[in-house]
Amino acid sequence: MFATTALVAGLGLSGAGLAPAPARDGREGVAPTRLEVDLSERKLYLYHDGEVVNTYDVAVGDAEHPTPEGEFTINRIIWNPGWVPPHGAEWAEDKEEKKPNDSENPMVGAKLFFEYPDYYIHGTDAPHTLGEAESHGCIRMHPDEVKDLAEWVQEHGGKPRDDGWFSWVARDDDSSHEITLPAPVAVTIRD
Repeated sequence: MFATTALVAGLGLSGAGLAPAPARDGREGVAPTRLEVDLSERKLYLYHDGEVVNTYDVAVGDAEHPTPEGEFTINRIIWNPGWVPPHGAEWAEDKEEKKPNDSENPMVGAKLFFEYPDYYIHGTDAPHTLGEAESHGCIRMHPDEVKDLAEWVQEHGGKPRDDGWFSWVARDDDSSHEITLPAPVAVTIRD
């Protein structure tokens, strides 16, 4: 799972043109892992101990539904998420709730809350949108990549699990599994 991460770290690749945010590493209660999202590049950078360890293509909010910018934290992950239409969102008025394994569920794999209640980093059922401004404000990722990211964030946010747990979650795709992180992971989102 972390083969790509190790390769990227070993090659010394970094987020070109993306200056690191002020280090939060070492502060009590904050994980040494952090995420940065560059909205104009449509990239998510995974940092650990100040080094870029992976880079992901993402889809971001469109012009009518922009992804919020700023400093956030992830302290909650849901594996095999269902989808609930956002309350008060006009675009979702005629939409119905989708269960975790529903073929029409737009959220796949995992969702990581960064701005409660309506903004997440999540796997998408439309990976062809990656690299575009196509979402309603969330940050979309490839389903396999969001699982790798969520596992990394979960481990470095203080709730590590063994491979057997992740295999069980993958097999139990009809149920959601919520994890609360004791050490929140910082997220910076900017244009």
